[in-house]
Amino acid sequence: MGLSIVKRKRIIPALAPHHIGTNAQTQARDPHQPMSSLHYLTGYPEQIQQQAKALLNQGQLGDYLQQRYPDKHDIQGDKALFQYANTLKQQYLRKAPPLGKANYDAKLKTLSQALGMHTRQTRIHGNKLRSHNSLRIASQFKAAPEAFLRMIVVHELAHFKETDHNKAFYQLCSHMAPNYHQLELDTRLWLLWQDTLNR
Repeated sequence: MGLSIVKRKRIIPALAPHHIGTNAQTQARDPHQPMSSLHYLTGYPEQIQQQAKALLNQGQLGDYLQQRYPDKHDIQGDKALFQYANTLKQQYLRKAPPLGKANYDAKLKTLSQALGMHTRQTRIHGNKLRSHNSLRIASQFKAAPEAFLRMIVVHELAHFKETDHNKAFYQLCSHMAPNYHQLELDTRLWLLWQDTLNR
């Protein structure tokens, strides 16, 4: 049995059946101890949070993620990040305003702020208005699997066309990354795992 995301209708396969599923679901949670350690999973069903916590407590979360995403990326500088993001933008959002800048930001905190950020500036050029978009990605993602970096970039690029997190927004994200919802959850699990390594 896998880790099912009822909210987004996706399934995360377990590292092994006993790590996620029946055992994890039947473990009673102490009501006096809220799942504050699972801050990245806020908004997901409690079943998902319980199963993620079981993997974490068993020391298997890192193994699960490394098995699914064994390769890291080599997009380490701002120039490489711009080229990466702009290639995706040109492939899927040619009619959207151009990407002017993309950079890693060490000051962007994934917990207190966001996984990434986008800004849009509109300037007057002669008698025309021109938009300028830029992306900032948390520097932590230099060490992430490429699939997670893609999820973050895709999310921010989608805001070029769709401002709100509505149905059209997530459809666009899924168009650029067909397994977007799976990647979003796995990215949040990776952030949770990274937090435990840094304690």
